[in-house]
Amino acid sequence: MFDKVLIANRGEIALRVLRACRELGVRTVVAHSSADADSLPVRLADEAVRIGPAASRRSYLNAAAIVEAARQTGAQAVHPGYGFLSEDADFAEICAENGLVFVGPPPQVMAALADKSTARALMSRAGLPLPPGSVRTLPTVAEAQAVAAEVGYPVIVKAAAGGGGRGMTVVRSAAELPRAYARTRAAAQVAFGDDRVYVERYLADARHVEVQVLCDNHGNGVHLGTRDCSVQRRHQKLIEEAPAPALRPATLDTLAEVALRGALSVGFTGVGTVEFLVDDAERAHFLEINCRIQVEHPVTEMVTGVDLVQEQLHVAAGTPLRLRQSDVHLRGVSIECRVNVEDPDRDFAPAPGRLERFRPPGGPFTRVDTHGYAGYLVSPHYDSLLAKVAVWAPDRAAALDRLDRALAEFDVAGPGVRTTIPFARRVLRDPAFRAARHTTALVERLLAPGDAGTDVDHAARAAVPDPRAGTDPTGRTPVPAVPATGPTTWRNP
Repeated sequence: MFDKVLIANRGEIALRVLRACRELGVRTVVAHSSADADSLPVRLADEAVRIGPAASRRSYLNAAAIVEAARQTGAQAVHPGYGFLSEDADFAEICAENGLVFVGPPPQVMAALADKSTARALMSRAGLPLPPGSVRTLPTVAEAQAVAAEVGYPVIVKAAAGGGGRGMTVVRSAAELPRAYARTRAAAQVAFGDDRVYVERYLADARHVEVQVLCDNHGNGVHLGTRDCSVQRRHQKLIEEAPAPALRPATLDTLAEVALRGALSVGFTGVGTVEFLVDDAERAHFLEINCRIQVEHPVTEMVTGVDLVQEQLHVAAGTPLRLRQSDVHLRGVSIECRVNVEDPDRDFAPAPGRLERFRPPGGPFTRVDTHGYAGYLVSPHYDSLLAKVAVWAPDRAAALDRLDRALAEFDVAGPGVRTTIPFARRVLRDPAFRAARHTTALVERLLAPGDAGTDVDHAARAAVPDPRAGTDPTGRTPVPAVPATGPTTWRNP
């Protein structure tokens, strides 16, 4: 195991990695921007290094400054968390060239999987089912039109280098496609430096289901069950749960098996997530593989008892996998709600500010991952995620009630500060969601003008008993030079 790890991230994930390191006896260095100088991860780290100003491009996306901070402090490995440089193959390669272990898959694997078109081709060869559409990218609008005409509308135009819910445009008719194609390519060029796109059939009323995998550097791998992440707004997840509810056991087993097979087929190592869309006939369609720890990893930890971040570190250190598939047992149900500093009444606009009151919930089987505290200034410079509330219970109904109770206890207040807690509780009360009949269309329905919380179709479906019901700011950015002043370091006594 490493003696010292540099954490190249901020917020709750930096704190989560720090705690995992501390339990393993590993010293930590937190690389931070000037805006995060008073953050909880910086306060608790063994060492902290200021790598730049508030702007992400000059701090958390500044690979040169992060590597120099690691070298100055004697760190042996860099844990990137999620977002920022966590899936940047160039950064992983830079770490290797400077004698640092990047906690994640090899650069060549990350590069292949980051290109969604390449990833689709690789997974297709491994036997994973793909949505109808193009496997390769489409350099002309005429080719996009031909694919769309073949698979039928609606379709979705996706950036090959996209991720984090960005670089996608839904197209519902042939007349919309030329403009959507051009707009998506332009946006992809700005966001990712790569304007290549592909087209696939858009599944408007499907479930978003993912499989957690863990693989070592010796060819071993296990899956740790499924998660449902269908409650999304603009492809950004809001509520997640494990295991995925209301799917046949055979469907869950098949998803897990093909996900692990796909990951092993490309030499994946570390913790990763294989994502699928599942239609109402329980047919699965591969979406992508994420090469990092996910925001929603706590729900998997709570139903398996496996510390995924510690396992990440063991794999990165070269340790053979400490788990066999027979060691993985799923118990009960865990549901997580993201608490974002946003105003649902203003189209979820960011609502940062200083937290005058901050009292997270507690109680049995209730976990809160957060970097917030009373007096903390929520910065407008970064992602709006403030906390994650995850609960566990023996069954889904009890877990839903426990999560609602926990959210009701969460006291967050400050001038101008708003959170997504009220909207999350509205989701938890929705009959379709409680009956596990929801899809990725749920949030759009709840936000529709004049919606009273349910519609006739969903309410009717939810009233029918179901015997099965009980059962992630990233992006590639040119790397600026190290600030002229260089990193600033301090050490906790």
